[in-house]
Amino acid sequence: MATAVEPHMRPWGVDRLAPYPTVARRPHASVTLDPDTQLGIFTDHVGTVIEMGKHGTARGTETSTVTNSDSAPDQGHDQDSVQD
Repeated sequence: MATAVEPHMRPWGVDRLAPYPTVARRPHASVTLDPDTQLGIFTDHVGTVIEMGKHGTARGTETSTVTNSDSAPDQGHDQDSVQD
């Protein structure tokens, strides 16, 4: 059974509300995907392609080793990463 809210009672969350933070404008107006490279192409409001900065890439490798010379499994692994 639903209970009615008294007109003088404020919901508990109203006191937690705050104005939205200041909006940050970005230099690009749209992003499209290059079908050949699968990279985003950023353009400004007149359609000029703009550079959005470089991003690094990382590559990781992992090698797994398993030995069982005495019928007791022993497992280990190695990890390596390269950041450019």
